[in-house]
Amino acid sequence: MSNVRLYLSTNEAGAGRALELLSDIFEDEGHPVATMEVDEAADIWEASLYLEAEDDGSIAARMAECLADAFPGVAIQTEILPDIDWISRSLEGLKPVRAGRFLVHGSHDRAAVRPHDLAIEVDAAQAFGTGHHGTTAGCLEMIERVMLSRPEGPRGFDPVLDLGTGSGVLAIAAAMLGPVRVLATDIDPIATRIARQNIRLNGVAARVEAVTARGFHSTAIAGWAPFRLIIANILARPLMQMAPEIAACAAPGGSVILSGILAAQRWKVLAAFNGQGLSHVETIWRNGWVTIHLRK
Repeated sequence: MSNVRLYLSTNEAGAGRALELLSDIFEDEGHPVATMEVDEAADIWEASLYLEAEDDGSIAARMAECLADAFPGVAIQTEILPDIDWISRSLEGLKPVRAGRFLVHGSHDRAAVRPHDLAIEVDAAQAFGTGHHGTTAGCLEMIERVMLSRPEGPRGFDPVLDLGTGSGVLAIAAAMLGPVRVLATDIDPIATRIARQNIRLNGVAARVEAVTARGFHSTAIAGWAPFRLIIANILARPLMQMAPEIAACAAPGGSVILSGILAAQRWKVLAAFNGQGLSHVETIWRNGWVTIHLRK
């Protein structure tokens, strides 16, 4: 079965706006949405919607309708994609990424590790989180800032919850910073399996437990709560929906780090969490995405 990419060509600002509009409509249906730069000098970008089967025209029509007000006369183009492991293919040429003291790298780049790096090894897999995306890199930077902000150091943030762990890179980062216990959860059992592999590979299995859980409907989360640090790199809409549950599971004085949020969505997310009694501390901006630190 062929995969399909529906896309429009625009500029960087337009791609960000299209990503926001398409995510609001299609993310709950399981259709991935992404942007990519085509020509830096000419400021040409593409905003894409990915399908697992050929489209009969109905989704392309809905996509055009969704974008019509912001992009009058928009032309939706179609590309038939071959049956390729696109995650592995896209990661083949990626270089190590630095975020604060963290270095996220593949097994082929172990030579890039410096003596004082907190090195996290993650190879291509069917789970989100390699450090290359602005949200993951922003979270890594924020985790370091937050966990080193107290006089007692990282141990003051025990235990930690990494909600929607993906590859497990953020849970691994928290465990590397100090003697804290980390619960890493994901709705996808494939992601949980990959996270466990990465946790063992990076030598933090004694402090990190990865479980498959649908949001907060998990006995594991209930058994670990309250958390002194909650990390959730997901998407703006589900974060806003889970604001009451995240706030309820955070310990008094605890911190919450949120990402997966487009810059234009920042105020909506802040409003949702402010309404639950969490106060804004700091925002990191990376490539049109934001990472937010709040405190209960």
